[in-house]
Amino acid sequence: MTTRLQARGLRLAYGDRVVVDGLDLDVPPGAVTAVVGPNGCGKSTLLRALGRLLRPRAGEVLLDGRRIERIPTREVARVLGLLPQSPVAPDGLTVADLVMRGRHPHQNWLRQWSAADEAIVAEALAWTDMLDLAGRPVDALSGGQRQRAWLSMALAQGTEILLLDEPTTYLDLSHQIDVLDLVSRLHRERGRTIVMVLHDLNLAARYADHVVAMRGGAIVAQGEPAAVFTPELLSSVFGLEALVIPDPATGTPLVVPLPRVPA
Repeated sequence: MTTRLQARGLRLAYGDRVVVDGLDLDVPPGAVTAVVGPNGCGKSTLLRALGRLLRPRAGEVLLDGRRIERIPTREVARVLGLLPQSPVAPDGLTVADLVMRGRHPHQNWLRQWSAADEAIVAEALAWTDMLDLAGRPVDALSGGQRQRAWLSMALAQGTEILLLDEPTTYLDLSHQIDVLDLVSRLHRERGRTIVMVLHDLNLAARYADHVVAMRGGAIVAQGEPAAVFTPELLSSVFGLEALVIPDPATGTPLVVPLPRVPA
């Protein structure tokens, strides 16, 4: 059965401040979805609700047709993984120990740590090119290496759905490409369904199959990048006057902002 993640009539709030209201979403299974929009529009809040970190005030998040808050935590963790913005590991935790934590949802008092778990952890480290860093503390890694370590943990967790909240934050462009190439491989070679919040529109257009554009807590457009990234949408959602041309390297939409003041 194909795992599906859906939202129906979501109302999300922090205290008295409503951030998202009446939102419906079907996450395309087996695709990479990028959620874009201006700061404060509700992108990360939506992702937290999809990952069961934020309980809706109204509406529901459905996983395979079941309300996600009614599914046992361990069962959810075997299907869905979430990497928040700038995740922090405990002081001194090594990369290997972090990746091993990805196997916890698959263990219980009848099924303890096994040779199969050990092999999965080793494979995840090798797949992300982190084997040589397995013994190093996570807090001693560079930003790009830390993101690869967390992705290694997600790979070891073996979830079909992976939610990533701004996985390229604070990374230079080279490391942003490294991380998103790795995410793309997770989708392409491992069949993962990916939902990620991104600020860079051109990276979203390059790496996503499906784009969800948000403004003011609502979805205003969604579809293939070429259908979403139009001059009209960029103007209405971001207040940005821009050209949209084919990327010469990939053919995906390339957003070229126009100067606000004539030269």
